[in-house]
Amino acid sequence: MRVLLTGGTGYLGQRIAQALAARGHQLTVFARSAEQAGLPGRALNGDIRDRRALEQAAAGCEAIVHTAALVSIWQRGGGTIFDNVNVGGLRNVIDVAAANGIGRIVYTSSFLARPPADSPTPIDANDYARTKIAAERLADDAVQRGAPIIRLYPGVIYGPGARTEGNLLGRLIADHLRWRLPAIVGPEKIWSFAYVDDVAAGHSAAVECGALGGRYALGGDNAPQRRAFEIVQQLTGRRPPLRMPFSVAVGLGVIEQSRARLFGGTPLVTPGTVEILRHDWPLDSTDAVRDLGYTITPLAEGIRRTVASL
Repeated sequence: MRVLLTGGTGYLGQRIAQALAARGHQLTVFARSAEQAGLPGRALNGDIRDRRALEQAAAGCEAIVHTAALVSIWQRGGGTIFDNVNVGGLRNVIDVAAANGIGRIVYTSSFLARPPADSPTPIDANDYARTKIAAERLADDAVQRGAPIIRLYPGVIYGPGARTEGNLLGRLIADHLRWRLPAIVGPEKIWSFAYVDDVAAGHSAAVECGALGGRYALGGDNAPQRRAFEIVQQLTGRRPPLRMPFSVAVGLGVIEQSRARLFGGTPLVTPGTVEILRHDWPLDSTDAVRDLGYTITPLAEGIRRTVASL
């Protein structure tokens, strides 16, 4: 199948590109630095906010895998860029697919677009979560109008590779092993740990056999955050980080945001991040296992591979 992949240079996007190519799909990678990334298939530089460039990239394609997003806990200057990328980008993909007669859109949403275990509604704690929730509503409306969207909700993606905000756990483990992570927030709260290669394979399967209008959680082992660091201790002997109280974390977040506004950079933590860390975020991947053949790498094995890569 001829597939357009947006955001193919991101942590997850690169693995999706490799998975699609391995399954024989003819791939076009569309991202701001696609031509420099050395990924399989045809590479086109472009911005998801540029509809004309996206339409040119989509010409002749039969499916779009839309992973392009601004994944960040904070951006200087406010939330407009989140709206333009995370909501406007999806709108462009939907419009371009309709204009080109493309029959499948696989959209990478987020577990933050869904309610946590202890809330009936999603929590727009920061601009990333807020715009992923808004994009979810946009997708709802588009599906009702007949748009061929398949939505995927990865858990907390982790694994070997770049230690970016798209690989949060990998970055935390690396910092921990370098004595740069004295404490963590909410270690008792549940995450769904999704190994990156499992999630990439789930995207490839969704292109091939996902139900139009379907929603699939691509999670992993549901476990307390501390469990990941207990496994690291078993592998390395390094004791888990201490627990930072939520009240302390909120105060630190206020200070960090002020520092970032004055001097640039990304805050270590923000009040919005702390709000997310107050909740449990388990995922049930049963539908993906049944319909997509989704497989889950056990957390202990995924952590072993991650630590080995460091």
